[in-house]
Amino acid sequence: MATYVLVAGNWLGAWAWTDVTARLRAAGHDVHPVTLTGLGDRVHLASREVDLDTHIADVVHTIEYADLHEVILVGHSYGGFPVTGAADRVPDRLARLVYVESGPLPSGTSQLDMTGPEEREATLRRLKEREDGWLLPPPSPAELASGVPVYAGLDETARASFTARAVPQPLNANAQPLRLADDGRCDGLPHTLVTCMFPVEQVRAMVAEGHPYFAGFAGKEWTYVEVPTGHWPMLSEPERLAHALADLGRAG
Repeated sequence: MATYVLVAGNWLGAWAWTDVTARLRAAGHDVHPVTLTGLGDRVHLASREVDLDTHIADVVHTIEYADLHEVILVGHSYGGFPVTGAADRVPDRLARLVYVESGPLPSGTSQLDMTGPEEREATLRRLKEREDGWLLPPPSPAELASGVPVYAGLDETARASFTARAVPQPLNANAQPLRLADDGRCDGLPHTLVTCMFPVEQVRAMVAEGHPYFAGFAGKEWTYVEVPTGHWPMLSEPERLAHALADLGRAG
């Protein structure tokens, strides 16, 4: 039996892991999907004050209050930021870090930095100028059905679930830079990337070339798993993602 803590990205909560969680638990694993403050069933706690530190605390408290050890800590998309921050705080409780369509960005980096300088500045202006500027709305039903590669694999049922449950993301969580006490504290832990939109060989090449998206990959022990689909494999390929995570539990 392995112990998993699962953290989803923007707009999502623990609900997004339902099918993955069910499969892992059926295989005998201990699984703790996290709903970050202001999202999912904790949407009533959303406010301008919710930031990345809030979400890091959510993950740390999940691990500490359930007294979890040898945790396989999984972060999807934006969830990679609070996962990296939590790992910096409780590395002794972890067995492996898993990044699904994500990665360990260096200290001083924010989710907004991944969008490019122009979009980043426009978003920061929105935060300051608009009454609703502290929230990032989820993709619309039309966007989800548009056929854009990021939404690949989301069938009608998955799109309906996304639309019914996804809520606006507190933007201060995306804007606050990650601050690590020791940027290399978790380098000795096994790291795994689950890549969906990029083939593994392309990812390896981008890492070797020093692509900024993979700036935090150097100096760590990495394994790579490919689950070809769009950006939300827990919704589009839950069986394959659960199988990949279960394999990591057996390997650990």
